[in-house]
Amino acid sequence: MTVKASRMSCLAPNVYTKVPDGGWGWIVAFAFFFVEALTYGIIKSFGVFFIDLMESFDESNSRISWIISICVFVLTFTAPLSTVLTNRFGHRLVVVIGGLLISTGMVTGSFARSVVEMYISIGVVSGLGYCLAFLPTVTILSQYFDKKRSLVTAVASTGECFAVFSFAPAITALKEHIGWRHSLLLVGLMQLGIVACGFLLRPIIIKVQEEVRVSAAEEQRQTKYMLENEQTRTSIDSIDSGVEVTTSPRNTPRDAKSELKSEGPPKEITEVLIEASSIPAKEPKPQLLDFSVMKDHGFICYALFGLFATLGFFAPSLYIIPLSRSLGINKDHSAYILSAMAIAEVFGRISAGWVLNKKPIRKIYIELICVILLDIALFAFPFAYNFWGLMICSIYFGFMLGTVAGTHIPMLAEDDVAGIEKMSSAAGVYVFIQSLSGLAGPPLAGVLVDTTKNYSSAFYSCAVGMLLAAVFLSLVRPCKKVRQRKKHPVEENVTKPLQEVVPEDFIEPDLGKNEDSSRSSESMA
Repeated sequence: MTVKASRMSCLAPNVYTKVPDGGWGWIVAFAFFFVEALTYGIIKSFGVFFIDLMESFDESNSRISWIISICVFVLTFTAPLSTVLTNRFGHRLVVVIGGLLISTGMVTGSFARSVVEMYISIGVVSGLGYCLAFLPTVTILSQYFDKKRSLVTAVASTGECFAVFSFAPAITALKEHIGWRHSLLLVGLMQLGIVACGFLLRPIIIKVQEEVRVSAAEEQRQTKYMLENEQTRTSIDSIDSGVEVTTSPRNTPRDAKSELKSEGPPKEITEVLIEASSIPAKEPKPQLLDFSVMKDHGFICYALFGLFATLGFFAPSLYIIPLSRSLGINKDHSAYILSAMAIAEVFGRISAGWVLNKKPIRKIYIELICVILLDIALFAFPFAYNFWGLMICSIYFGFMLGTVAGTHIPMLAEDDVAGIEKMSSAAGVYVFIQSLSGLAGPPLAGVLVDTTKNYSSAFYSCAVGMLLAAVFLSLVRPCKKVRQRKKHPVEENVTKPLQEVVPEDFIEPDLGKNEDSSRSSESMA
């Protein structure tokens, strides 16, 4: 399977004749696990710094929320830039630069004296680094796997869940000893591990070897030629003994000779040569972003689903600790709630991947059920008034969040949404639209908290957004059906005249006539 692979260094590219579904891909999956942990894991764990930042900078909740909002917005909005740089310079270099930007932004943010400085350091610099580190790692991982792609990606993406589970209580305990600034500094230094993961991203090249297949008729012809050549040699060798072999080419009937001459070269080989010569030397480069998918009403509904669903992705993890603190729960127990949410998300991601691999199944309906159940979890948070109530809601929310967060982007490849052919363009447009919600979501929740003086308002805003997301998701399939019905009459009008012109028994009568004429000619002879 491997055509060429350098044994001297892991920096050289791997060359395969087909997708390996393993090999060095397991190392890439290992690297993606830690990249996921050090990017989205840190973003989701940033809520442990919220109260410290509010007290240190004397700022409102909404202004502190803009730090993560700007970070998420830059992460998603610069996705096309990450794609361009990856195609130009390769996955490894882009991820290494992204790791350096993330660490630089976090370390600089630990020395910030105002919230505006954190907007620039963590929001812009680290946000750009998150995009450059995360997207190329996901792309190259998908190139190493084909049949196992969904399962490997689901398991490797659990890195952020394990990061939240471990980082939240660890950072909380660390702040008690060295303060939030030094804790943020150590987090930034730890994120330099992304640079090491970037060097493990060995490029992969797939070179498909052309295979010339010979038909059964061609095999019979070749066998016939070989037998005649063998018989010819036999007749020559038997001249001295006076034995004459009548099967030599000299004694072949004229009809047989003319048949052999008329056959000419094998048709299939001739077709292969023509097809190979017609292949252009350079294929046209695909467009970076094809906005023609916006003409599909089903995709528009799905994009609006992503727009409103993003409101409920980040805000709960950011506000669960402030909500628990407002209910009188101490810092350690608050961190445990966030960790339980992360572990439940692991099982949610794996369970969703397992269910969606079952066939036959309408995957978009399964996702709709998960979104509705996730919305119920968001509405349940304000009704929890003690530790165990929040713990149960967090576990339930984490599990359902894993089912939606791990499937909403891969769902673009399904025919009910965009299809595998338009997957790349649809993903780019989809992420662009999500960036708007990622920018406005946490600050909107922060404004509601500052207005009502109640952290439960943040969860209500997320629940309303998720409810709208469920409505638009339910419209995706009907829009696809309407589009198919509009195309169906056109196909009927095209195929119906063809059926009238060409009857089913068009060929059989001619064959019968040819057979009758041949028989009559033989009888006359």
